[in-house]
Amino acid sequence: MTELNISRQAHLAHVAGLKLARMSDDDKKQLLLAFSQALLDEQQSILIANEQDINNAYQAKISDALIDRLRLSAERIFEMSEAMKALANIKSPVGDVMEERRIADDLLLKKVRVPIGVIGVIYESRPNVTADVVALCIKSGNAVILKGGKEAIHSNRAIVKILKSCFDNIDVSKMAFVSDAIQFIDATDREATYELLQQKDDIDLIIPRGGKGLIQAVIEHSQIPVLKHLHGICHLYIDKNADENMAESLCINSKCHRPGVCNAIETLLIHEKVAFDILPRLAEALKNNSVKLIGCEKSRAILKDDSVQLATEEDWETEYLDLILSIRIVASLEDAILHINYYGSKHSDVICTKDEQRAQVFMQAVDSACVYHNASSRYTDGAQFGKGAEMGISTDKLHARGPVGLEELTIYKYLIYGDGQTRN
Repeated sequence: MTELNISRQAHLAHVAGLKLARMSDDDKKQLLLAFSQALLDEQQSILIANEQDINNAYQAKISDALIDRLRLSAERIFEMSEAMKALANIKSPVGDVMEERRIADDLLLKKVRVPIGVIGVIYESRPNVTADVVALCIKSGNAVILKGGKEAIHSNRAIVKILKSCFDNIDVSKMAFVSDAIQFIDATDREATYELLQQKDDIDLIIPRGGKGLIQAVIEHSQIPVLKHLHGICHLYIDKNADENMAESLCINSKCHRPGVCNAIETLLIHEKVAFDILPRLAEALKNNSVKLIGCEKSRAILKDDSVQLATEEDWETEYLDLILSIRIVASLEDAILHINYYGSKHSDVICTKDEQRAQVFMQAVDSACVYHNASSRYTDGAQFGKGAEMGISTDKLHARGPVGLEELTIYKYLIYGDGQTRN
C-alpha cells in the first residue's frame, strides 16, 4: 500500500462523506437493510474467509480467548445482521435540533446535530466490528476508513466486499460515488497504519479498538484527534452487606461469560468482613469454570490453596482477556473505591451490596464510564444500552464516554437565521 493510495482513499472518503451527510434517513435505512440481508445471503463466503483466519491464528498460537474474538459462525453472522436491522430502524440523530432560541437583534439560533465527517477506525481481531462500524458510520452520516488487524484480514476483506456490493443493487443514483464513503485499507503492515494517521486534511477522528499497545501507538503517531479506549480493567466489589448468591452469579457472569472482551472483570475485590465466608465459595465456582486465580496475601491465606499465585503490582493493572482473575481483600468501601480509581481503566465497575446508601457512595465516587449496582459488567454494550450497536467503549472524558453509538458519532453546528440584521 503506497502513500498515494492511502492519501487517495482518505480524500475519496472525504468527498463521499460530504454527499453522505445529505442522504435522507430513509435512504440510509434502506441501505442498512440491504447490508443486513447481504450478510445472510453471502454468509458462506464470510465463513470460508474466517476459517482461513482461524487456521492462521492456531498456527500463530494465539490464545483461545482471542480466537473466540476472531471466530465467526452462522449464529454470529445472524447477530451481525440483526444488529444492522435494528440500527436501520433507529432514527438517525442527524438534523436534530439540540437548542433553539432568539439571540441579539432577534436572530434565530439553532444548534443542530451533524455528522463528524470521516472516521478512521483501527482495530484488532473481531471481524464483526467491520460490519458494526460501517453500519454506525453510514447511519450517522459519516464516511469510514477501516484498518483491521492482520489476524482478521480475510474475514474483513470478505465483509467489506459484500457491503460495498449493496450500492450496486439499490437506488442511490442520486448520491453518485457515495459508495466511496466506505474505504478499506487492504494492508496489514504498521507503516500503512502510521500513514493513515497522517491524513489530517481528510480524516476528522480516529477511533482505535484493540490492545493497549495498539492504542498507545495510535496516540503517539496520530496527527488526528483520537477517541480512545485504552483497556478494560473492570472490577467487581463485593461489599460487607452483599447477597452471597447474587455475588456468585455476578462474579461468574462478569468473568466467564466471555472472558476475552473488554467488559469482563479482571479483578475481584471483597470486603474483609465477608471474605472468610464468601471467598471459598467463589473460588470453587470460578475453578469449576476453569478460571486461574491470582490473589493477595490475605486471600491466599483464606483459601490455603497453593495453586493460587501471589498477586504482584502488575496484576492489578493487567487486562488478562482470559480466564484469569486477580483477587484482593479490602478493609472498607473506601479502600475498594481507592483501588478502582487507582488501578482501573475508567471502563465498567460493579458493587454488589444490599445497602442502597453504600451503593450510592460507590457509584458517585468511582470515576468510570459505567458504574453498576447489583448487575453484571457485561451489560456495557451499545446494543444492551439501546443504541442498536456501538463503535466501542470510550474511556475518554471529552466528546463521548461509555458505549459510542449514533449520537456520539455526531457533532453540532449553529444555524443562524436573520432578516437583514447587521451588528452595531
